Formats: sequence, structure tokens, C-alpha cells
Amino acid sequence: MKVHGLREGDWYTALIASLVFPLQEHLKHHDSVAVRKQLEVTQWWHPTHLEELQLSRLRQLLMHAAAHVPYYRELFQAKGLKPGEVETLADLVRLPLLDKSLIRAHTDMLKSEQARGLARFNTGGSSGEPLIFYIGKERVSHDVAAKWRATRWWDVDIGDREIVVWGSPIELGAQDGLRALRDRLLRTRLLPAFEMSEKKLDGFLDEMCAVRPKMLFGYPSALSHIARHAVARGCRMDDLGIRVAFVTSERLYDEQRAQISKTFGCPVANGYGGRDAGFIAHECPAGSMHITAEDIIVEVVDAQGLPLPEGEAGEIVVTHLATKDFPFIRYRTGDIGVLDGKLCSCGRGLPILKEIQGRSTDFLVAQDGKVMHGLALIYVLRDLPWVSQFKIIQENLDLTRVLIVANVRLEPQDVENIKVAFRSRLGQAVCVVVEQVSEIPPEKSGKFRYVVSKVAAH
Repeated sequence: MKVHGLREGDWYTALIASLVFPLQEHLKHHDSVAVRKQLEVTQWWHPTHLEELQLSRLRQLLMHAAAHVPYYRELFQAKGLKPGEVETLADLVRLPLLDKSLIRAHTDMLKSEQARGLARFNTGGSSGEPLIFYIGKERVSHDVAAKWRATRWWDVDIGDREIVVWGSPIELGAQDGLRALRDRLLRTRLLPAFEMSEKKLDGFLDEMCAVRPKMLFGYPSALSHIARHAVARGCRMDDLGIRVAFVTSERLYDEQRAQISKTFGCPVANGYGGRDAGFIAHECPAGSMHITAEDIIVEVVDAQGLPLPEGEAGEIVVTHLATKDFPFIRYRTGDIGVLDGKLCSCGRGLPILKEIQGRSTDFLVAQDGKVMHGLALIYVLRDLPWVSQFKIIQENLDLTRVLIVANVRLEPQDVENIKVAFRSRLGQAVCVVVEQVSEIPPEKSGKFRYVVSKVAAH
């Protein structure tokens, strides 16, 4: 017998998930509980039924934007667009794309005149230039509910012991007394991902062994780094009872998935989304990345913003249907992905993201203009057993820097072999500078990026 999808006997989790957390959401005036319950019904709908729901909600969003959001009111009037004329999801292509520069330029005009109690958010982005935007309670409720639903796919729930390895200044800066009490009640332990010294890593392992969490949550780079450290220390972690490791906010590489799964003795569930774009997709136990279709319409488009067929790679563009207070309509994520037209064996009707190839800045540009994924160079370094950490920075078409943390002193021949391999892909005239360093700090957000290209990929 299970209670709320949980194993019999865990009365505390059942209490938190069915009473304490819902009470918190009620006090915040969030509808997360009702939305999650509805999502757990609609996830089994036929795709056609889900598309009808999307279309209905899209029309409502566009009508509200035309009537109450100054930016869209002026835009629709200037272009002669009428929300009532949107008859199918394919008609979305008639609407202009929204990007970070437009949001920065029209932040106040993107606020609905009827919005109340907006929360200010920002995200750093790869350039370091913050994007400031606003989120209403409806949007928060739907994002919380979507994440909650996906969590329960893995037979865990809010209230189960959880360790979060994170680096966002928003979460880490919010550790006041009230937040600390909330985390204790929900049995969530937050570990900062900014510093990964051996002393800190030892502390993380001790914490995990003491807490014995049922789930982990964090950046794939951080969790795989902790996993490698556990192996190096000879510290067994696969007997702690961890049921799942949720990873998000970075590209998940196959090697990271294998390392995390083997070390912690649990499956790895990939999640995809962002503060700006919302909770876009999450992996189910059958291995598919399901789009939160009830809330988000995902398009994969070419450089002109035109939708590409399923199976072709392009930029991921999202329309979040719960954002009437500050609309995200055809918002360019900067990520590259591929849609899948097949249904998952799990039986859910939710559409599938077949691939998430990474951010456009995870791609490199050769001197001849050829665009390639960072994996083309990542595998050069991954195959070297003495390399423990690395970072590739393409400064321009003529210069690429390679930072390496190694457990041996690099020999001149090792450096030359790396340069030869990189030039064979980027161009023979490219200057490749290899630097052996003692450590590679993460980004300001706490994330770690293997590849950073400062060359625009066209």
C-alpha cells in the first residue's frame, strides 16, 4: 500500500506533502496544490486533447496581453494582429519572437496593468548581464506544481529527506531564520556549490552520510564532482537509500549521468528550464524528457524564427501560458534542442524533447565558419586519464584557451597533442593556449561550464 505515491510507513513525508506544504502555499496565496492535482490528471490525456487545452489557454493569454499589457497592445496594433484570429497552435508563428534584449528595453511595458504583487527576478546569463523580469503568483503556482508533479514520478515527495547542491545567490542569500525553519520542516539541506575544495567535498560526503537523503538535487557538474571525490576517498555512497538524483541548469553529459548513478546507486533524472522560461521539461523513469505541455508550448525554430520539423535541431522557443502578469510569448531561450513526435512508453501524452544540445554559447565556430558542438573538443580532453578538470574558452576565431587541472605535470608532448587535436577541428591557423592550473572556479551562479564561446554562431 502507498500513501500519496509514497512507501507505507513514512508518515512524516505524508504529513508534509498533504498538510504542511499545502498550508504554506495557501498562506502565500499560491494554487500549487490544485494545479498539481490537475496536472496529474492531464498528463495522461491524449496529445490531441492536450493541444486543445494549449490552444484555449493561448487564446486567453493573447487576449489578456492585447487588452492589458502595453507592450503587446502596441505591438499587436502595429502589426495588425488580433488574438481572436489564432485558430491553431501553428498560428503562433505569426507572432514576433521575444528575447532578452527586448525584455530589457521594455521591462515596465511588459507588466500587465492588472498585475498585483509581482515578484522581481533576475538571471545572469552567459554574458553576465542580468535579465530583470517579473513573476506573478499564477506563474509561481504553476512552476511549483510542475516540478512537484515531476518529483512524484520518481516515488519521492516533498518532505522526503533531500540534499540540494546549488549555487544561486537567490537561494543562498535567502537563508534567514524563517527559510531555515522551512527547510528543516521539509527536510531539505542546502549545500553551496561555489567552492569545491577537498575540505568542502569531505564535508559534503559527511553530510550525505549523516542525512541519508532519499533524493539529491543539483547541477550535474557539482554532483558528478562530489561523486568522483567519493570514489577517490574510497567512501561508499550507494548504500544510503538515495532513490533519485535530480539534475538541472546545465547540460547533462553521459559520463556525468554514469558517474552519479554508479556512485550514489540511483537513477538520474534530468530537468530542463530556467527562472525566465519556466519548468519546461523533466525526465520520467522511462527515460523521456516530457514537456510541461499544460503550461508551456515549445517550438524549435531556425535562424529566421520559423518552426522546424520534429527531429531537426534548432533554437528552443517557449510560450509560458501562466504568465499573463508578465508574458513570455515566443521567448528565445538561447538553447538548442530537438523535438520528438513519438509517445513515451510510460503512457503519458506529454510531448517529448528528444535532445537538449546545450546553449548556443556551448557551440564553437571554426575558422572556416563551421559550427560545432563543444563535445567535439570536450572528448579530446575527456579521453586523457590524467585530466581531472578542464574548461575551453574560445576568445575569438583565432584564439582558444584551454584550462586544465591535472594530477600530473603536463609534459610538452601532452600539450602539443592537445593543440594538434584542437587545431584539426578549429583550423590549423588557430592559436591554442594550454594552461595547467590548480583549480577552475565555477561561474558566479555556481554552475560549471565546460565550454564558453565568445564567437557568435550564425
